Amino acid sequence: MKRLAVLAAACALAFPLHAKQIASVNGQAITEEQLNRFVTLLVEQGAQDSPELRDQVKQEMVHRLVAVHAAEKAGIDKRPAVEQELELARQGILVRALIADHLENNPIGDEKIQAEYDKIKGAQAERKEYKVRHILVQEQKEAEDLLAQIQAGKVSFEDAAGQHSIDPGSGKNGGDLGWAPASNYVPEFAQAVESLKKGATAEQPVQSQFGWHIVRVEDERPVQFPDLADVKPQLEEMMRQQQVVEFQQKLVEDANIEQD
Repeated sequence: MKRLAVLAAACALAFPLHAKQIASVNGQAITEEQLNRFVTLLVEQGAQDSPELRDQVKQEMVHRLVAVHAAEKAGIDKRPAVEQELELARQGILVRALIADHLENNPIGDEKIQAEYDKIKGAQAERKEYKVRHILVQEQKEAEDLLAQIQAGKVSFEDAAGQHSIDPGSGKNGGDLGWAPASNYVPEFAQAVESLKKGATAEQPVQSQFGWHIVRVEDERPVQFPDLADVKPQLEEMMRQQQVVEFQQKLVEDANIEQD
């Protein structure tokens, strides 16, 4: 019933003279056409049209109109705060309807979606992602000693990470951070990753806000871009939002606006 109450507030009560009357409240008619419009709104939101739904809607419209008449009789509709709220509600409904109308008349077809997908994918073509391991410790000397042991072959990178790294996520996995673009990391760490060749370990520990890192890049590859089918809904929604922004900007540009 809450949904019925919300939608009832948006239903106009004006009707043509030939409209069939289904109820009357204090002499004001409720028509079959109004009922049909109300039911259509509910069906569009997923409700099932049925005699029970129509009776429920009819009763809600009657009760709503009774309350409206009582509010008007008490002069509540003339209160400044109420008038402002009514005007804001009217404006909100009109804005939503205008945007919906614009989107309906300017659909985003498959060709536009494909073109936007190709554009974004092309921009990502030069990006790389890296398979990285690291060992994180608190002190610079500890990092330098561990790195020297790894370089001398006294301990493997994985064992050193498991024994000494204070990163709880990667330490237990031999320092493995998995695949990610360098931009996922803090700047100092990212710079070290991008400077290393595949299979290389940084010759010096790298300091960040978290401590001192021993960094190894095990592999690299172009960023794996998702298939269009996997991102189409999100891409279409992004394009619709951009379309709304551009439409609103155009309205503002074309309007005669004066401000003090």
